[in-house]
Amino acid sequence: MNRRDFLARAAGLAGTLPLRLRARPSAHGPTPLGSRLILLGTAGGPTPKTTRAYPGQIIVVGDRGYVIDCGNGIARQLQLAGVFRAVRHIFITHHHSDHNADLGNLILLRWGDDLTTPIDAWGPPPLTRMMTLFFEMNAEDLNVRQADEDRPALPPLVHTHELSHAGGVMKDDRVTVTCAIVPHPLIPIALAYRFDCPDRSIVISGDTHQSAATIALARGADVLVHEALYVPAAPGAPGTPLRRHIMDSHTAVEDAARVAAAAGVKTLVLSHLVPGETTAVSDEQWLAAARPYFSGRIVVGRDLMEM
Repeated sequence: MNRRDFLARAAGLAGTLPLRLRARPSAHGPTPLGSRLILLGTAGGPTPKTTRAYPGQIIVVGDRGYVIDCGNGIARQLQLAGVFRAVRHIFITHHHSDHNADLGNLILLRWGDDLTTPIDAWGPPPLTRMMTLFFEMNAEDLNVRQADEDRPALPPLVHTHELSHAGGVMKDDRVTVTCAIVPHPLIPIALAYRFDCPDRSIVISGDTHQSAATIALARGADVLVHEALYVPAAPGAPGTPLRRHIMDSHTAVEDAARVAAAAGVKTLVLSHLVPGETTAVSDEQWLAAARPYFSGRIVVGRDLMEM
C-alpha cells in the first residue's frame, strides 16, 4: 500500500472510530481551557466485573484534573487515560465502597509518583476521619518512602473538606463546583455535583433515586452523567431485601431519561450501570429504554470513553 492509499484508508476509518477516540466537537471552536470528561469506570455495585471498572470519572480543564469518585482500581484507569498526573481535586459522592474504596490509595499512589503539591478532597462526613485513619494505617510505608526517597510528608499535602449541605462547593480559575443532596436510602448524605467549566457544564448524579434535586442541579447543563438501572435484569429476586434496596436506591434507565428531559440537558450519559457487565444488557437495550423519554443525545458509557 502506498502512502496516498494508506492516508485515504485512515481518513475513512476515522469516521467509524468509537466515541472515546474522537475529538469532542465544539460549537464555539477551540478554547484554551476546553474541558475533557473521561469515564474511568462505568459499572455500579461493589463486586468486581470483567467488562467494566468500578465507578469514577475525571473532568480535565487545561492541565488540571477533578476526579469524581474513586472505585477500586481508579489509579490504573487514570494512568490508562493518560491523566494520572493531572489529579488536583477529588470529589466523593457518598460513602459506599464502590465509590470511595480507593480514595486513600489514589492519593498514596499519586504521592509515590511525583506529588509535591496539595490535593484537596471533598465529600460527606466522616471524610476527614477516614483520611486520618488511612494515614495511620500506612504510617510505616509513608515513613520509609519519606526517608529513603526524599519525599515530602504526605498528610500535610492533603486537605479534606466535609460537605453536609447543598450549594457552593469550591471555585478556582477553571471551574465552579456546586452540589445537591440526593436521595440514596440508608446513606446519611449522598451528593450530586455540577461543574461549570469555561466551555460547558457537566453534572454527575452519583447514586440516587429519581430526584427533583438532580433535576434542579442539572438545569440547562450540557452533559448529565446519570446512574442507570435496567429493571428487567436487576439483581436479587423480587421481594428480597437486595431487590428492594436496588429499586429504592437507584434510578431506572427510563427515569434517568425523564430527569434529563425535565432538566433540559443536551446530552445524557448513562453510567454506573446495573447490571454492570456489557454482556448482561446491550447498548441497544439501554438506548431503547431511554429514547422514548429523552429526545437529546444519549450515550451509553464505556470505560475510558472521552467526550
